Amino acid sequence: MAQFRKTDTKIYSKTATVLSPDTIYWKKLGVPSLVKEFGAVDYIDFSPVEPYLFAVTASVRVQIYNPITKLVVKNITKFQEGAHGGSFRKDGNLLVAGDDLGKVRLFDVSTKTFLRFFEGHKAPVHRTFFTSDGHHVASFSDDRTVCHWDIATEERLHTFAEHSDYVRAGCTSPVSQNIILSGGYDRKINMYDTRMKECALSVDHGHPVESVVFLPSGGIFISAGGTSVNVYDALAGGRKLAQLSQHHKTVTCLQLASDGKRLFSGSLDRHVKVYDIATYQVVHTIDSSNAILSLGISKNDDTLVTGMVDGLLAIYRREVDPRDKDEKEDKGGRSLRNRYHQIFTSTDEQLEEIKHERIETHDRMLRKYEYAKALDAVMVPTMVSKWPEKTVALLKELIRRKGLHRALADRNHNFLTTFIHFITRHIGDHRFTPTLVDAANVLLDQYEDKFDEFTGTVVGKSFMTLAAKLKDEEQLVEEFLNVQGMLDMISVAADVTEAHSPADGSSAYDASMNAQNQTVISIE
Repeated sequence: MAQFRKTDTKIYSKTATVLSPDTIYWKKLGVPSLVKEFGAVDYIDFSPVEPYLFAVTASVRVQIYNPITKLVVKNITKFQEGAHGGSFRKDGNLLVAGDDLGKVRLFDVSTKTFLRFFEGHKAPVHRTFFTSDGHHVASFSDDRTVCHWDIATEERLHTFAEHSDYVRAGCTSPVSQNIILSGGYDRKINMYDTRMKECALSVDHGHPVESVVFLPSGGIFISAGGTSVNVYDALAGGRKLAQLSQHHKTVTCLQLASDGKRLFSGSLDRHVKVYDIATYQVVHTIDSSNAILSLGISKNDDTLVTGMVDGLLAIYRREVDPRDKDEKEDKGGRSLRNRYHQIFTSTDEQLEEIKHERIETHDRMLRKYEYAKALDAVMVPTMVSKWPEKTVALLKELIRRKGLHRALADRNHNFLTTFIHFITRHIGDHRFTPTLVDAANVLLDQYEDKFDEFTGTVVGKSFMTLAAKLKDEEQLVEEFLNVQGMLDMISVAADVTEAHSPADGSSAYDASMNAQNQTVISIE
């Protein structure tokens, strides 16, 4: 007796995601731990030195967290109004922050001692950064100015007032103590040279600027504003190198990772995008529970922190594989696990597990030639909603066996309504259209004598809905054919234009018009 062959079901699955090295690397950050702050998280900055503590500026304080324990180790609360932009010096010993009163404060991280007080801004200071030499501070304020301060004397060395709106973004050059970059809500990005005490370069981002960063070389800077991230070459007069538009809401923050080889961007659309600096392509995406205002990442890429508008802090910590942790080596240099594995596999014989092939319900019914029960098995709600391809595969097999008439005979109204609804829902899917059109024809043949009984019933309304759906599909096909005809005409006109290109030096425009006229005449 010939062996029964199961129904050939084509699973139309989505294209498998390619696991690139970046995807594998960043997915190891795992599930975040959530910490609630008292207000929206304004800024996050990691200490450049181990153990890579990170400062979170929110509400009226700056809290310093341990990335391993995820607990607060320092709490700086000497702010009368909202604090902004707390950032570390490159040695991790000092921290500077602004506030809503226009003041800039300098603290000792280890003792939380208040060391310096810079006063001169007339509006909130949203960003503060140390210069590369660690002896000066740059501050960026809503009073439309950028100030350059000397730490030793607490004096303001110079004020740059080239912006015409709030200055909410800024950074200092990683290679030069004299270069300061600012981004304003007037859409301008200005580069200042403190030696010249003037603006050395200005570019237009196109949207209010929310964040700017320098690449480690200091010759390229990146800005975020609106839904785009722009890359500029400072050495070429601010020439735009690339524009990255991967977000659909405002991009609020930028950070560099992997020694400047990767760029992170956070947005109000709840996504963090990771870009390859070499190609400017997205290599990974991290989803968040709410709109992102700030983000920071440790120097060794082991900790990522995102701050959200609702005050939640998401702390991602790179997971360590337990197998790597338990791996111990013996004196011979081989791991103990490999050693034991070799011992046991050499002495024990391994038997393959016997697996019985599972036959689904509709295939069992087909095997018994019970076509009606087979159709019932694939018309259950779970099968219809999750695996419509299995239902269509069975219909195709029943049509091939010429058994669909028998399976649809003498059905009640509930089944007919469900069956018609399935056809109506999926007949527009190009994968299922041929089979469902044949199934609809079989259904009409089977019940054409009973249409009068269906008038005014749920089944009758279902047939009317199916008819309307088929009419819409027919109209859609007709529109596509019209578009195809137009494209064919354009293609013919292009071919004629190329064939009659002028050889006597006449203009290309005249030749194109002559070709189009010839095409119209030929069509008429």
